[in-house]
Parts: sequence; structure tokens; C-alpha cells
Amino acid sequence: MNKNEKPSFLKGKGAAVATVICFVAVITMVGAFTFRNYQNRMEQELAKAETAADEETKENSEETATNEIVLPEAEGTEDAETAEEDAAEDAGQAANDALSLEDGNAETAGAAADVWFSEESILEWPASGAVLINYSMDKTVYFATLEQYKYNPALIVGGEVGEMIGASAPGVVTNIEQDAQTGLTVTLDMGNGYSAIYGQLKEVPLEVGAYVNTGETIGYLSEPTKYFATEGANLYFEVQKDGAPVNPMDFMEG
Repeated sequence: MNKNEKPSFLKGKGAAVATVICFVAVITMVGAFTFRNYQNRMEQELAKAETAADEETKENSEETATNEIVLPEAEGTEDAETAEEDAAEDAGQAANDALSLEDGNAETAGAAADVWFSEESILEWPASGAVLINYSMDKTVYFATLEQYKYNPALIVGGEVGEMIGASAPGVVTNIEQDAQTGLTVTLDMGNGYSAIYGQLKEVPLEVGAYVNTGETIGYLSEPTKYFATEGANLYFEVQKDGAPVNPMDFMEG
């Protein structure tokens, strides 16, 4: 046996090692190739995702810009048109109101020219009944409901609940108010400093500034207030001259 010749089992071992090395090398190459392909695919997928994200962001930006610019402008235009229409309508209403006020003032002024009461003027009897308590400012008279004597600046005239109360003389309505003692009360300016006050009314069809001719409806007789419960249904009728009460009987016929 040649000394330089290696044993056969060593030859077989070397061949096996070489085979293993080759196998490992092949696996390594295949793995590297596979990993490179996987990496390339991942990079492509990431690139596609980034492109899609950029496009979506761009679309959202354009939509936001449209919402922020176009829509408010359209809404503002609509508001401006609505404001113009409202302004035109208000102007028309104001013109109508001015005309109505002018006509009303002219009518009231014309009616006031017909109002002229004097010492010689005559008052129509204001209610259907008799006098329950006379006018008395120089001495006190007895009020049955109050059970006391008082001065009385008016005539307390009996009547029926619901009867129509007409104006005793022409006048212009200057006041309509609810009073604790005289109930719903209407004041007429009869001219020349004279006024007539009608109390204990209901269902008054008038407004302040209205002209009322003699006999025209002022209201209807109501139930008496608690101050006249014993006297029953009545009309409170007071006449004033320059704000001071005067005796209504001085202006009645008979």
C-alpha cells in the first residue's frame, strides 16, 4: 500500500462533506433568491399602497377645498338674496303702515273737528235705568255696598247686564282701562276740555283714537264690581271739565 494513498473511508468522508457543502450552498442561493423576490414584491406592494394613499389624500383635499370654498359662497349668496327679499318686504310693509297711519290720522283729525262740547250742549241719557246714587261733590252720599258716606263724582245709573251702552255725545276715545272700582272703563274726549267716562262695561268694540258719534256703541253693561254689589248692575257715568268732575245732570234734558 502506498504511503501516500489515503484510506478509502477518508475518501468517502470527504465526498460526503463536499456534498453537504454543495447542498447548503444550493439552499442558501435558493433562500437568497426567494428572499429577494419576496422583498421586491413587498416593495412593490408598499409603493402601490403609498400611491393609493397619496391619491386618496389628494381627493380628500380637493373635496375639503370644495366644501370650504364653494358651499359657503353659495350659502352666502342665498342668505343675501333672502335678506334682500326681506328688506323689500319690510319696506313695502312700512310704506303700507305709513299710508294707513296717515289715513288714520286724517280720519281722526276730521272726527276731532266734529267734537265740540260746551255748556249749552245736551247729553243723551246713558243707560236704561234710574239714578241709584246721585252726583255729589259738595256733601257725602251713602254707598250701601261700602256701608259708608263718600263724595261721588259721577252718576251711578241702574241698568240690565248685557244692555248696549251708547255714547251720550260725540267723542274720541282717549283711554280704555280696567279699574278695580269701575271695571272696564272708557274715556271719550268730547272737545273744549270736556270728557265723559263710562265704567262697568264689557265687550268694548273700540280702540284708542276711534271716533264715536252720539248713540253709537261704547260697550255693554257688565256685572258690577265688588264696590257696587248691593247696588246691582249699573253704569258709572262721569263728566269732567279740564280734569275736574262736573254734574252730568246739568247737561241732561228735562
